[in-house]
Amino acid sequence: MPNIQEHVNTLITKFVPGYRFIRLQELTIDKNNSIQTKINSKSIKVLSWNVAKQNYNKTWVKDFSKIIENYQPNLIFLQEFSLRLEADEWSKWLKMNWNFAPNFVDIHHQSYSGIFTASTISPLTKKVITTKDYEPIVRTPKISLITEYLLSEQSTTLLTINSHLINFVDLNKFKIQLKELELALSTHRGPLIFSGDFNTWSQKRAVILNQVITKLGLTPVIFAPHEKEKIKRFLLSPPLDHIFYRNLSAKKASAKVLDKICSSDHKPLLAEFTYI
Repeated sequence: MPNIQEHVNTLITKFVPGYRFIRLQELTIDKNNSIQTKINSKSIKVLSWNVAKQNYNKTWVKDFSKIIENYQPNLIFLQEFSLRLEADEWSKWLKMNWNFAPNFVDIHHQSYSGIFTASTISPLTKKVITTKDYEPIVRTPKISLITEYLLSEQSTTLLTINSHLINFVDLNKFKIQLKELELALSTHRGPLIFSGDFNTWSQKRAVILNQVITKLGLTPVIFAPHEKEKIKRFLLSPPLDHIFYRNLSAKKASAKVLDKICSSDHKPLLAEFTYI
């Protein structure tokens, strides 16, 4: 029979953020499931989705499997992804290479949480960037994962960044994170995809993001008006989720928001690119 101290410890790890959420050093958990060596530069299909830690929910798994089957993305960028400590279920059925960058461990649920990037090939390089500032209450940082891939057009490489921008903090901390990401991306001269949940829930945040995107020479994926209105936002705020690109050509008809998917409070975004 559990003693009083065990009950106390359980309550602490459930309700006290400082004990429940353990921050991590910058690292990745990686899995290689595919033997492909290049991404077809004529068809680079992207899925970006904040999954709200629902990826062990049966409905979510069904939704995700259907998206993979119907759209066959080469690159998948997921935010707020959970990975359980005791089991590696993803290796059993997701036949892609993946890299997971956790920003904390949830002791109560015995799981990691962070950024998940999957691709049909292994990255040439990868880098994790963790914010030095923490979000209030839970006291956890936000994280970004940069990965670089070989295209079938071998004269260059594709650099991608999967990001979740910091929330519930002052504008200066938001600027600091974006500035660090800008510096990390500025040295790459080839094609680039910058995707994720940017937490642009205010016009001021949207303006700051646009300034950085302009400096990097990036272009937003343009969704049709009836598609754009389905992207996650707060009341009348700008959209939170975006896909930006450079030195690629976006296939306009490919830009979709899957509004029928309800297993997360964010809708999946799809786009397809061709290397110029």
